[in-house]
Amino acid sequence: MRKHGKRYNEALIKIDIVEPASIADAFNAVKTAASAKFDETVEVAVRLGVDPRQSDQMVRGSVVLPHGTGKSPKIAVFTRDAEAALAAGADIAGAEDLVDQIDKGFKDFDILVASRDMMGIVGKLGRKLGPKMPNPKAGTVTDDIAQAVKDLKGGKASFRVDKAANVHVAIGKASYSVDQLEENFMVLFQAIMHQRPSSAKGTYVRKIAVTSTMGPSFKIDSSEAISKAGK
Repeated sequence: MRKHGKRYNEALIKIDIVEPASIADAFNAVKTAASAKFDETVEVAVRLGVDPRQSDQMVRGSVVLPHGTGKSPKIAVFTRDAEAALAAGADIAGAEDLVDQIDKGFKDFDILVASRDMMGIVGKLGRKLGPKMPNPKAGTVTDDIAQAVKDLKGGKASFRVDKAANVHVAIGKASYSVDQLEENFMVLFQAIMHQRPSSAKGTYVRKIAVTSTMGPSFKIDSSEAISKAGK
């Protein structure tokens, strides 16, 4: 049985909530439970009724959150116009030189973006990069590098179902208001719903939970989320 720390247990004592909770109540509980000395990240986890082992049941996409994610990711760009990428806000940009750097172990970035003409040489990094590999569905392979960088810096969030059929996405900070967290969540959740594979049978959304970096998680009433997503 997993043991939790003193702060975690004290946080739970402060919360009076019946789960699964309404979206607003769940985010209010997360904010109340966040007691670290830093501004904790709020993350949503959605368990889906898909089989990620099947290529036609992969759920992946990206969305610009209305209130941003609360952090500015470090972005590296594969492009032959490094000057334009850096001017748009990229932290590092290059072509073959950047491919070589990463091939040798360079990892000082959060997100990778690539122009379409670069994918021929970026492909060699596939195994090394794994899920960080630039991908058209995530909007990180594009001919409009400047817009992609601006979106990512401004709060664009990518999501991808993992091997256990979960989607984990950071949607803001504990300092955000409940309304801001709920608005970010709904934009994300609508995008996940939109990506439902036609081959997925049965219940698509199995469970939704939200947590902060150091706090406990709280279950969200999936029926309320699904109802609001359909509006």
